[in-house]
Amino acid sequence: MEAPLLEQSSGEVELIGDDGDYLPVKGLKAWWRVFCIESAKLWRIGGPIAFQTLCLYGVNSVATIFVGHLGDVELSAFSIAISVVGTFAFGFMLGMGSALETLCGQAFGAGQVHMLGIYMQRSMIILSATCFLILPFYIFATPILKLLGQPDEIAEPAGFYTLLTIPQLFSLAINFPTQKFLQAQSKVGVIAWIAAIALLLQLLLCWLFVNVFGWGAIGAAVAYDITNWFIVIAQFVYVVGWCKDGWKGFSWSAFKDIWAFVRLSLASAVMLCLEIWYMMSIIVLTGNLKDAVTAVGSLSICMNINGWENMVFIGVNAAISVRVSNELGLGHARATKYSVYVTVFQSLLIGIVCMIVVLVARDYVAVIFTDSENMRQAVSHLSGLLGITMLLNSVQPVISGVAIGGGWQALVAYINLACYYIFGLPLGYVLGYIANLGVVGVWGGMIAGVVLQTLLLLLVLYKTNWNKEVEQTKSRMRKWGGQDIGIPIKNPDIKCTD
Repeated sequence: MEAPLLEQSSGEVELIGDDGDYLPVKGLKAWWRVFCIESAKLWRIGGPIAFQTLCLYGVNSVATIFVGHLGDVELSAFSIAISVVGTFAFGFMLGMGSALETLCGQAFGAGQVHMLGIYMQRSMIILSATCFLILPFYIFATPILKLLGQPDEIAEPAGFYTLLTIPQLFSLAINFPTQKFLQAQSKVGVIAWIAAIALLLQLLLCWLFVNVFGWGAIGAAVAYDITNWFIVIAQFVYVVGWCKDGWKGFSWSAFKDIWAFVRLSLASAVMLCLEIWYMMSIIVLTGNLKDAVTAVGSLSICMNINGWENMVFIGVNAAISVRVSNELGLGHARATKYSVYVTVFQSLLIGIVCMIVVLVARDYVAVIFTDSENMRQAVSHLSGLLGITMLLNSVQPVISGVAIGGGWQALVAYINLACYYIFGLPLGYVLGYIANLGVVGVWGGMIAGVVLQTLLLLLVLYKTNWNKEVEQTKSRMRKWGGQDIGIPIKNPDIKCTD
């Protein structure tokens, strides 16, 4: 069984060799045809996933928008609960769940569809245990935020709102595994529909709880929990009821080789967490600046806007991850390489467009988030840095998706650690506090870390030997679901040459 994403179009057949992989491409005409083919394959899955992630991010933003019109302190506190503590948990849980993306995609490409349900259950077990490890950060959010320098007027309500979002944390333990299970099979339409309904539900609940019942930020947090559990239940029901190829019921096999799965999950978690937490740490760093409420609030709005673009690229991230893992599972080295090149190029173009839009609308982008003129001016002042950040962030998530698809998360984690936390974060602190450049210095220094990371990741892509990646994929499938447990691997002896 093969994913619809892997089916060949009539225009593609003459570019494909006997082994199912691309023939070497020569000439601009041939490259253009490959570009069109790979673009269609990318957006066939990336489009619905991008729409889904935009809707899910909209669930967060809707809650923030409703709270933002209650006052600046409420906005800053609620943003910390959702954008800092919530993002801390989201990043770690997403990273742990991304190991499933590697294995499910490669297993599906290798024709081992029945293993997807076992991998999904294994991921649910690991993520459920992870929730309990993260729980203390939620319970003790207030003292932790104070320790990190947040003023009491923000830290105390932020800690309270964080406690109210604990149910949403546990929803992630089921949300991510079911989501990756469906993405690996290119069943992305259903998760897009579920996300769209969830966004409408969030709008209705926030209006009801905040405006009608007058519950304020508490109502927004309750709506946030309910909406996220709606998504989880809907996805799981679809998996059990309509995915008979991949779902064979609950199995004790989910506990087999679980430690090896944990190691890959941790590598994925570290890689993604170092990325997601990096920009969110700006909000924490600015807690000790003068006029902390305005600094934190304006940065929260900028990060929210940046997050909308990031959601598009999370869709692209997932799509290229599926493309890479599926093609590696099939043993197609050139198809993997060409899909990566096309995706990076398109993402860069999208990033340029987003940067231009932000710079043109710099005086108006904060209108939907706040009624405060002071807050709007602060956001306008930071819009130049926001535009640069959006441009840089257009390439980085794509490369992360390639890493997830190929299973080399650990390498990217080391690069992220060095560029972000050894170089960028200290530089931001020096520019912001010692050089007295304030928010602009903190953000500018951290952008320098992103520039260095992007250049190194592009170098890694350029140096990657995709034939070697195919061989490593075969080895992984034998170990975790192939010949070692009596399951034949599709094309076990395939060889790839440039």
